[in-house]
Amino acid sequence: MIKITIITCTYQAAHELPRTVESVLSQTHADVEHIILDGLSTDGTVEIARDYERHSAAADNGHEVIVVSEKDRGLYDAMNKGIQKATGDYLVFLNAGDVFPSPDTLELVASSVGDGEELPGVLYGNTDIVDDEGHFLRHRRLQPPERLTWRSFRQGMLVCHQAFYARTDLAKANPYNMQYRFSADVDWCIRVMKAAELQGLPLRNVDAVVVNYLDGGMTVKNHRASLRERFRLMRHHYGLLPTLAMHAWFVLRSVLKK
Repeated sequence: MIKITIITCTYQAAHELPRTVESVLSQTHADVEHIILDGLSTDGTVEIARDYERHSAAADNGHEVIVVSEKDRGLYDAMNKGIQKATGDYLVFLNAGDVFPSPDTLELVASSVGDGEELPGVLYGNTDIVDDEGHFLRHRRLQPPERLTWRSFRQGMLVCHQAFYARTDLAKANPYNMQYRFSADVDWCIRVMKAAELQGLPLRNVDAVVVNYLDGGMTVKNHRASLRERFRLMRHHYGLLPTLAMHAWFVLRSVLKK
């Protein structure tokens, strides 16, 4: 059975965390590791996580919960810590406030890999956007292609970070680059896909919505700085001229839509 590690990084997330841990606890897939890395919250987040850890142990459902609360150097540092602790075949990041669409989501993801098949480099799916009450708002604007490669992200981040299941060995070999403040997740996904291509590993679309993503986030709140950093990242991976051409197309497309 495929083991899946879920990594949730928290700070002052007492309001959002309960819905996320309840969603993970309800998963019918029996081999799940949930690592919660907290940055020394003072609002009750750690107490919620510890209660969940105890409840999961008592449930005896094949889920292992690991809670760590310690000082970190920011979100991407916490994510790197989670990667190093992960023991699953695949890992995925689930923010506090994000949930799985149904109790069988992880079963669906795991069943996309055939018995005895070499594990694909990445499993990925669709994303829906929800509000703070968990109500559906819209489908994510960028949709994952049927055939994904690392070059696909020239068109934007076509797969949501929380819908991107990376093989853990590839993730461990490619930690987050902390020089990026807002876009390290994009860079990480690209580098994981590059590593998969070098090893001849496919990237597989599971053809389903695999996460309900809470509207908002750090990048939305720092939109202009995020765009500048994203341009620098894209130039690094794809070259200056292709990046300029693609951004010109983005501008033209936005004008044509008006």
